Amino acid sequence: MTSLTKRLLFIVFLTIFSAYIALPSQFNLDFSIANFKVQKEIHVPKISINLFGNNFSSDIPLKKGLDLQGGMQVVLQADMTNIAAEDRDDALDSAQEIIRRRIDLYGVNEPVIQTSKSGDQYRLIIELPGIDDPKEALSLVGTTAQLDFRLEKEIELPDDSEENLELILPDNLGFVQTELTGKELKKANVQFDPNTGEPVIALQFDGTGTDLFAALTTDNIGKRIGIFIDGIPVVMPVVSTAILDGRAILTGGFDIESAKQLSIQLNAGALPVPIDILEQRTIGANLGEASIQQSVFAGLVGLGLVIVFMILNYGFHGSIAALALVVYSVLTIAVYKILGVTLTLPGIAGLLLSIGMAVDANILIFERFKEEFRVGHSYLNALELGFGRAWESIKDANLATIITALVLINPLNLEFLNRSGLVRGFGVTLLIGVLLSLFTGVVVSRTLLRSFAPILEKIYKKKDKS
Repeated sequence: MTSLTKRLLFIVFLTIFSAYIALPSQFNLDFSIANFKVQKEIHVPKISINLFGNNFSSDIPLKKGLDLQGGMQVVLQADMTNIAAEDRDDALDSAQEIIRRRIDLYGVNEPVIQTSKSGDQYRLIIELPGIDDPKEALSLVGTTAQLDFRLEKEIELPDDSEENLELILPDNLGFVQTELTGKELKKANVQFDPNTGEPVIALQFDGTGTDLFAALTTDNIGKRIGIFIDGIPVVMPVVSTAILDGRAILTGGFDIESAKQLSIQLNAGALPVPIDILEQRTIGANLGEASIQQSVFAGLVGLGLVIVFMILNYGFHGSIAALALVVYSVLTIAVYKILGVTLTLPGIAGLLLSIGMAVDANILIFERFKEEFRVGHSYLNALELGFGRAWESIKDANLATIITALVLINPLNLEFLNRSGLVRGFGVTLLIGVLLSLFTGVVVSRTLLRSFAPILEKIYKKKDKS
């Protein structure tokens, strides 16, 4: 088996696999021509595999942004007046984390919660898909987490404790509230144990909290003290000694990420940030559905026009480019689903733009081929020279677009660059489109042209003689 055959088989397999991922699990055919009418629901069988406790399914939904599926967007401004400058970033992260927890507990699917910092303006941009009630949305994001410390209850076991063993199971062990709450927690930060090197969480209380914590630990050695956020237990350490200086170390086999997340949650209670609503807007699902239909129609029209243009201008070569463009379209949707790209209206604009850009490489190659073929080179030599000499132009043009897309995406979250989610969505789809167009425009087209070279060479020889 030659290397050309292997590449062709790989492209065929990749296209079939991508089409399988890109197709929805079911879709409806509903059209009529004269008296001929078709109404049918087609089901595409999907595969689900459980591997090492993780479920992998080929039925991957295409994520849609708020502007496509409807919902509500709320822009909040955090009042940092009473927060020290060095603690403001942590305070904003704490507010973001507790709002995320509240929304997750509420059951909203795939919310988007972003922070925005510009000068002394600290904002939270929250997108809640499927929610169109302003009161409902504001109830999710309008309050800060409540932190409190609870003491383990003492349970008196009856004489026949062996017959009532279930009474001492963890589900039946309760905690009672104490006077110590998040109001007395001054700060929680991640440190590292000097002996083991493992991440730990250091708690620091204010004056009142120091006295309360000292009394609590002195009187309850050997018991558990539960730390609760919004009534949910976060950690329940056992008191091993009295703590009189208002400082405590939480150890629990944390890794760096979990310790950081817990410290953010604790600081959410320790650093309450007043929040003002700057903007709220509701997008109806019907508007989003109409946008999708119009965008899909525009995409199909654009794809069709590009294919017609290529065939009319480049004949059989244009047909090869059109086939590569179909491969590109299927690959693009599959990559969106696999990578979990959230598709927005600006993102669709980036997709439509990349469809036109996908044939740029082919146009450059075919024009170079024409020049080489006219000066007397054989078909195969002209084809290889066309690819080789057009590559520099293709590379430079696409590199410039890739750099532009990265500036729009702002992967390092630089403050002096764009940080808008909609603009980033455009940049992501543009970047994916450019990378895939390089693959289909150069690799796929080149492989297909080489595979059909014997047939195309005869056609061009006949044209040359005529």
